[in-house]
Formats: sequence, C-alpha cells, structure tokens
Amino acid sequence: MTDATAEQSVTADADNDRPEPYNGLPGAFPYAFRASDSLLFKAYVPVALLLSVAITLVFSLGLITQLAETGSVRGGTFTFSRSFFLFIGLLLVAPLLAPVLSVARRHRRTGSSVAYDRALAVSAFLFIGSIYLALLTSAPAELREPTQSVVVGFFYSLPPLAGLAPPLLATLGIYLTHRLLR
Repeated sequence: MTDATAEQSVTADADNDRPEPYNGLPGAFPYAFRASDSLLFKAYVPVALLLSVAITLVFSLGLITQLAETGSVRGGTFTFSRSFFLFIGLLLVAPLLAPVLSVARRHRRTGSSVAYDRALAVSAFLFIGSIYLALLTSAPAELREPTQSVVVGFFYSLPPLAGLAPPLLATLGIYLTHRLLR
C-alpha cells in the first residue's frame, strides 16, 4: 500500500467517525429520531412535528385574517396586536421544538443518554397537555360546553388569564429537565 492510499484510507475512516450533520431545524427531526434509543422520545418527535406544523398553520391563517380585517388601518395598536399574535405563536412552537433540537445537538456533540431523552420527552408531553389546559381555561364563555366533569369545570371556573400558568410552568419544566440532566 502506498502512502497516498494509506492517507486516503485514514481520511475515509475519519470521515466515517464524524457525526452525521442534520442541517438545521428540518433535518433535526429525522436525526433526533434516528439517534435516540428512547421509544418515548421517538414517539414525541412526530407528535412535535405535526403539532408545530398545525400551530404554525393556524397562526399563519389567523394572521392573514387579522391583516385582512385591519389592513386599512395604519400603525398603532393594530401593528402591536399583529406582532403580539406572532409572538404568541412562537411561544407555543418553541417549547415543542426545543426538546428535539436539544436531543439532536447532544447526540451530535457528546452523545446523549436514554434517560435524558426519555425525561425530555416526558416534560415535552406535559407541555402539550398544558396547552390543552390553557385552552380550557381561556375559552370564551359562549364556546364552553356544559360538562359533568369536575376537572373541566374547575378549569372553566378560573379566570382566562390563569390559562398562561400551565404552559409557562411546563416550559420551565422542560428547561429544568434539560439543566438537571446535562
């Protein structure tokens, strides 16, 4: 074997040892799905993808509707409300994406553990549940169905502003899970 052939062989082996790139957000989903050994996290990845796309679609269509209704008005409160609308959408999508991006990054850089992946998936699923609780709490009175459920009745009885608490606490839970298991 010549020196050039040996050098090419070593270079090829070094290329195989490099972590597979995932090229940003779209590539992070399949990469994290393949890299993780946690079945719970593998179940979370498609759920996060579908919910992120659905929330993005709903907020995009809502923004288009809002622009159509306030298009003739210049500046002021309407400009702020449009920006705030996008900000709320980002606040809902970011915690859905964060666990996937975090696991993909850990697997690519240092190697992640099944325990970390599983714990992050649990906290992310709790965030999804918290979105439902926020929707129950903040639903307008005319859209609330009569119910016999004590739990649903409790969330209906809370003031609409209390609907912010479950997603904020769940987002904090995702962050603390990541920090504690690093």
